Amino acid sequence: MSSSGYYLRKRKRRGDPPPPTGGMAGAEGAQPQPQPQYHPCSICMEPMAPAAAHRGGAACAHAFCRACLSGHVRAKLESGGGGGAVVRCPDASCAAALDPELCRAALPPELFERWCRALCESLFLGARRTYCPFPDCSEMMVADDGGGGGGEECVTQSECQGCRRLFCARCGVPWHAGVSCEEFARLGEGERAREDLLLVEAAREGNWKRCPRCRFYVEKSSGCLHITCRCGFEFCYGCCKPWALIHDDCPGA
Repeated sequence: MSSSGYYLRKRKRRGDPPPPTGGMAGAEGAQPQPQPQYHPCSICMEPMAPAAAHRGGAACAHAFCRACLSGHVRAKLESGGGGGAVVRCPDASCAAALDPELCRAALPPELFERWCRALCESLFLGARRTYCPFPDCSEMMVADDGGGGGGEECVTQSECQGCRRLFCARCGVPWHAGVSCEEFARLGEGERAREDLLLVEAAREGNWKRCPRCRFYVEKSSGCLHITCRCGFEFCYGCCKPWALIHDDCPGA
């Protein structure tokens, strides 16, 4: 074995690094990494990385952080303002309207949906609007009957386009089957449940009368018109007036 071969093996055993095989390499040949450019939020002026910046409109060059953009939209919707559901850029030099879709990534889902509903409602400012009376729905609808004015027939029984349940568009309550709107309006708050409405319908069909004092239903199958209610009040079954021996204006006399 030659002495030169022994020398190479000896260096390898000692762990010496091999001599460079290429051209010049090292720190001098490394390319510098580009640094991200931070821009200030147009509201709080805090610097933002490009990934954290949110633009609000295609015609607006301003950018905002998530917290500021969300807070601005919420404040405008809650204040109502003269612009309604249109939210404009908060920069004093910019009058561009913000686009909900472009702002969506910065908004909580409930705020985005609220903004969209407000925009939809603003499209029907000149129309008569009605809402589903069921608390778990509250869908907005546009009444196409003109409110019943000008000789037009007012639509009463309606179907909600959201939950598909029936309601009265005139009274703004769940549908009162068999009971007219006028009758429903005369009912007390504790008499408007479905079971109570069925009783009202049966009373009308059977020509039952109500005690003028306690409003309890009374049915007379035979006998005279003199009725003594369970509350003790005496009245005429024909005209529902306090009982008197002579009342010539009674239709049932």
